[in-house]
Amino acid sequence: MSIWEAVLLGIIQGLTEFLPISSTAHLLVARQLLGHANPRDAFTTAIQLGTLVAVFVYFRTDLYRMCVAVLADMRSRRFASTPDSRLFWMMVLATFPVVICGFAFKDFIKKSLYDTWVIAAAAIGFSFLLLAAELIARRKTGRDENQVTWRDALLVGLFQTLALIPGASRSGVTITAGLFAGLSRPAAARLSFLLSLPSILGAGLYDGYKERHELFQSGSDVVNLFVGATVAGIVGYLSIAWLIGFLKRYSTYGFIVYRILLGLLIFGLLARGWLVNELPPRS
Repeated sequence: MSIWEAVLLGIIQGLTEFLPISSTAHLLVARQLLGHANPRDAFTTAIQLGTLVAVFVYFRTDLYRMCVAVLADMRSRRFASTPDSRLFWMMVLATFPVVICGFAFKDFIKKSLYDTWVIAAAAIGFSFLLLAAELIARRKTGRDENQVTWRDALLVGLFQTLALIPGASRSGVTITAGLFAGLSRPAAARLSFLLSLPSILGAGLYDGYKERHELFQSGSDVVNLFVGATVAGIVGYLSIAWLIGFLKRYSTYGFIVYRILLGLLIFGLLARGWLVNELPPRS
């Protein structure tokens, strides 16, 4: 992999991790078109840590308040006594479903779902789920993030398990859940990013450690990973800020149309033989 390819993949990761359009779909398709022998290698996983840093930086004030609130509760032997401490424990609650499903269906996901046609089908299929959430949200006055309930957090956590399907989009399914729950679009987006932090961190560290020998085979591998993750982090930060501002004024219909077109494009590239369906297995 060259430096310019690492930069390109970093831009793609940063743009698509937080927009509801699936970073996995874009990265795997882009890497196939670039001619990479194994688009599912450790680089695709590890580069996500760059966008994770973007979430930590963007929400640093919120995270600081949550930590202070939880420590205050521990000192006074209370549980979730303030909105900030409740949000922290909601993050924990929302993480359980995806952790359980991730470990329970790990082999099935790796062996059966990482096919290009599954990615294309998921891009299209989950766009209609987001459309249904948008249509329901139009009939409601969306609640803000201070009105998030335990039920909302659990619903987002359950929907987050769908992100284990390549092409579904973690931000897409969690924003969908937030809209179904009756949250406003900006609140659904912010909740999506905050509640996904533990699962993204856990998955990134787990896969990074497991595949550390592959990641650091040579000096060029280290440089490419650093460049890709750094670019992904910068672009990801800008993407978060842009998306939250965008959703204050507009719906997600544009993303829905984009996902459908993306899926159709992938199917077309498969038909022309420019993409392969069965991706090389991942250890």
